[in-house]
Amino acid sequence: MKALVLTKKEHMEIQDRPAALLKNHEIKVKVSYVGVCGTDKHLYKGLPGSGDANMPVVLGHEVSGVIAELGSEVHSTLNVGDRVAIDPNIPCGLCHFCHEGRPQLCENNQAVGVTRDGGMAEFVNVPETNVYPIPDSLSLRAAAMVEPVSCAVHGIHELMIRPHYTACVVGDGFMGQIFTAILASMGLKKVAVSGRNPKKVELLKQIGADDVFNPEKEEHGETYDLVIECVGVTATQERAIALARRGGQVLMFGVADPEASIQINAYDVFFKELTIKGAFINPHAMQDAIQIMTNRIDVETLITHELQLEDIPKILDGTIKEKITKAVARIAQ
Repeated sequence: MKALVLTKKEHMEIQDRPAALLKNHEIKVKVSYVGVCGTDKHLYKGLPGSGDANMPVVLGHEVSGVIAELGSEVHSTLNVGDRVAIDPNIPCGLCHFCHEGRPQLCENNQAVGVTRDGGMAEFVNVPETNVYPIPDSLSLRAAAMVEPVSCAVHGIHELMIRPHYTACVVGDGFMGQIFTAILASMGLKKVAVSGRNPKKVELLKQIGADDVFNPEKEEHGETYDLVIECVGVTATQERAIALARRGGQVLMFGVADPEASIQINAYDVFFKELTIKGAFINPHAMQDAIQIMTNRIDVETLITHELQLEDIPKILDGTIKEKITKAVARIAQ
């Protein structure tokens, strides 16, 4: 099969590989689409994602496809030919955190497209527990986005949300857009977006933003009950904390550089009674994500580019200079 392999830091190549042996409790999926994620760029540059990449490895953890084969001991109701989305995270089920019901913190987590081969290939083998059927109304192109939407859903699960709350999403990229659409669909009193790209203002308002502002170009004194940071750089993380009103909740969702630090005014945390939380990967969120994508938000309209497998390294190394908010690669022809 054809596969795009990360052979070493900042080097990928197309290889013709034999299909991996299917284990008894695994399902072989013929990949239809694979998303290109910021995590893939981190792994390409030698930084950690949900774990350290075990090179050589096939990246790709945002995957949709069609079941091609079932392992001999698969007990799910899935069948060959079913259309599916894949949860890439494989907790051990045995460690302290798994026993506490927090598999996202698993001490031995494995991940499709990170620690084991993923979806930037014609086929991928996945444990049966990680394969989710999708409804006919959801396209395979959209279904490649179930994993990132499920990560946003987990972030939402981490917050206490009431209808009269106001929210601000910091960042107008793909994940900022996902959070904006989900929060708007929940009927909050107000959903604002802090972003820098004027070309995205109309889209953000179409998907539910009540207000879009550029904090670098305009004064903005409003504060919010909920602030979700989706960029992962020091300036936006510190801005997110400053945007929280008294009693506010701040969700640090953007992936920061592992060596980065931010400055926090300790008195503000005390006086405002702020809650600052992180949200890592997507525990128990895939089915909610599929349902949200089926009847509440149209994620496919947020995909800006459809590429071929050979184009992916050009995104990760910066060769493609065009602004890409969200790209998917079509694998099945």
